Amino acid sequence: MKILAVESSCDETSVAVVEDGRKVYSNVIASQIDTHKKFGGVVPEIASRQHVEAINTVLKEGLEEAGVKLSDIDIIAATKGPGLIGALLVGLSAGKALALSTGKPFVGVNHIVGHVCANYISFKELEPPFVGIIISGGHTYLIEVKDYVDFTLHGRTVDDAVGEAFDKVARSLGLAYPGGPVIDFLAKKGKETIEFPRVMMKEDNYNFSFSGLKTAVLNYLNSAKLRGEEIVVEDVCKSFQEAIVDVLIEKSFRLARETKRDKIVLCGGVSANSRIREAFEERGKSENIKIFYPDLKLCTDNAAMIASAAYYEYIGGKVNENNFANPNLGLK
Repeated sequence: MKILAVESSCDETSVAVVEDGRKVYSNVIASQIDTHKKFGGVVPEIASRQHVEAINTVLKEGLEEAGVKLSDIDIIAATKGPGLIGALLVGLSAGKALALSTGKPFVGVNHIVGHVCANYISFKELEPPFVGIIISGGHTYLIEVKDYVDFTLHGRTVDDAVGEAFDKVARSLGLAYPGGPVIDFLAKKGKETIEFPRVMMKEDNYNFSFSGLKTAVLNYLNSAKLRGEEIVVEDVCKSFQEAIVDVLIEKSFRLARETKRDKIVLCGGVSANSRIREAFEERGKSENIKIFYPDLKLCTDNAAMIASAAYYEYIGGKVNENNFANPNLGLK
């Protein structure tokens, strides 16, 4: 079963062709990062316009790279949320138009579920059940994946997402956007540890909060400037990142123990962070829990993960007729 998928939830325009949820024929991505860098973040209106400009070219490239025609496609899918409403509408409209004109079934996909499914592409042997930790620029979820279409939400951020915290701290340090990769790189050079809080780490729930950590970093920087003290950016990056890692590790492994799962799956753009991967691997070995995370090219937004999710939704009989764009779509 070949699925053609479109992803346009934020600042990547992507089209992919994937067979049976795991075999990728093509995964073309047109990124807008260079455009938005000058603004220090994604500008929704500019993102929407660039999706409009790119969608037809990316669609053509996706089909050509896969070596297929539209007549070879069985299902057409697109991201319906969450994301920027204007950006979502571009990809969703393109996918619906293709489905209507070809008579193919259409599947609207939850972008968050797509991030989980990226691991099915990287690891052909991976099957539920497992614990999933979804960490990206806009989302932080801790879930239990009982089956391909059966998710239980255990915790989420009550304020900033992980990636959002990385970007805001990077901006306060005068670093480039996106902040995550830059902080990850500089943290490797840090030597001294600054004591930043592990917010909600010991709370008797699985929720997260990163706004307080971000504020603690800002307070440290402001206090150091007032006292005329040297700010070692590498040390700040290292200490901030470790505070993030400690909380993610503690809650993820606690849920794995509680649910008796022997696999933890990392998903989302921040799962590309080298220290997060390393820390999960180290803890996984000590607790005999296997750790999975996608190939780097599948961590950020891409249509291959949307195609994988659409496949499992379709064969699982959970195709939802409500395929309207929903910028606030989440997990329940």
